[in-house]
Order: sequence, then C-alpha cells, then structure tokens
Amino acid sequence: MTAPVIVFLHGWTMCGAVFGDIRAALSPEFTSLAPDMPGHCASADEPPSLTHAAQMVEDLLAGQGGKAVLVGWSMGAAVAWHYIRQFGTSRLAGLVTLDMSPRIVSTPDWPHGLLGQTAQDVAASSARMARDWPGLAAAISATMFARPAQGQPPLRDWAEAQILRHDPDHMRALWQDMVMMDCRDVIGRIDLPYIAAYGGQSRVYPASAATWLADTAPQGRVHEFARSGHSPHLEQPDEFAALIRDFARSL
Repeated sequence: MTAPVIVFLHGWTMCGAVFGDIRAALSPEFTSLAPDMPGHCASADEPPSLTHAAQMVEDLLAGQGGKAVLVGWSMGAAVAWHYIRQFGTSRLAGLVTLDMSPRIVSTPDWPHGLLGQTAQDVAASSARMARDWPGLAAAISATMFARPAQGQPPLRDWAEAQILRHDPDHMRALWQDMVMMDCRDVIGRIDLPYIAAYGGQSRVYPASAATWLADTAPQGRVHEFARSGHSPHLEQPDEFAALIRDFARSL
C-alpha cells in the first residue's frame, strides 16, 4: 500500500517553512508538503481567505494522487476544516489538528474559544492590527510558547520576526475570517482517523477544545504535548515528528 502524502498547513502569520525540521525527520519514509497559505510568504499575493486556502489545498491534493494526511496547526486547522466542508474527505487518509478551536470566540454556551478573551477582547485585537502591528507581533510571539523557558529567545524572537514579515492588512482579513468562523458542524462528519492535539501549557486555547474535537469526531482521539504551549512542533519537535510518523504508518 502506498504511504500517504503528509501535507502540513501552517498557522496564521507563519509560513510552510515552519515545518522544515519535522519534514526532514519524516524523510525519506514519507513525502511531505508544506505550502504557504494565501496571504503568507510565497503566496502573499493570493486572496487572503480561508475559503481560498481550502481551494489551494484541493488543487494541491488533486495534483498529487493517492491519499493525504492533513496536519493543521492553529489557522492551518481552520483551513483543514474548511477544506472538508467544501470538498469532503475522499482525498484524505487522516487528519491531525494542533491547538485550535472550531470556534475561536467564546460564548456562554461555548467555553472552548481563545483563553481568557471575551468578544470585546477579540475585537480590540482586530483594531490593534491596523494601528500597532509591531506591538501586536510582540504580544503574539510572547504567547506562542509555554512559559517560561520555551518562550524565551531565541524561539520568541524568531517568531516575532516571522510575524513582522507579513502584511497586516492580509493578516487582518484572515483573522476576521477566523473570528467569524464556526466549524463545529464539520467535526461530526469527519469520517476518518483524527488526532486532536494540543499543548498542555498553551496560553492560546484551552485543553477542552481538543477534548471536544476528539469526543465529537467519529474516529477522534486526543493527544497532549505536556511540555508545550501553542507550538508543539517547535517546542517538542522529536515527539511531534514521532506522533505524525506513527499516525501515518497506522493508516
């Protein structure tokens, strides 16, 4: 049986190259791809929307043949869910999402959105993108990792530099897409093996979001990276590569 292609979908304000070390660890056993999402890096001129990102994934998979495993981190998970909503699962062998919620704004009946942030806080972040992109970049990079060790330089400084590479108008458009999205209806229709992974020390999303995903998806299971924050592939790269390798082998 042909091994599935592994397609890594990066997070908001990052690039596909963020998975470079993971892809190297999986080679040559697995072929992997890590495209830049619309509005980011080499795809900076592509329309910055989750719908367009899902179409980009479809075009990529259609050209590959065979089955693929989607691995979506943060915004990349939102792209994966949008892909499944638009195109189904016929091209997929499995799914891994990493530290993301299908609805990022919490409400009284949905406590699994951004940690400690009300709808007003989310709106304030949106407004700050227009007036203080450098300051927001520093704030984002400071919360991407577990505190304190993994979040200190050089990882934090590297993340801030990556964020500042991006056009704030493009990032704001994608952020608004994520603020408005509600992918909860998709999760119960994911008819393939699914790992909902999260960082045990995440300062972005609660563990309950991953638990909800694993409980709702028919073949879902949860995986904790206990020493990581929002970015386990950077904070625990060996463990993350092992998870993806074992999952792909099982398919």
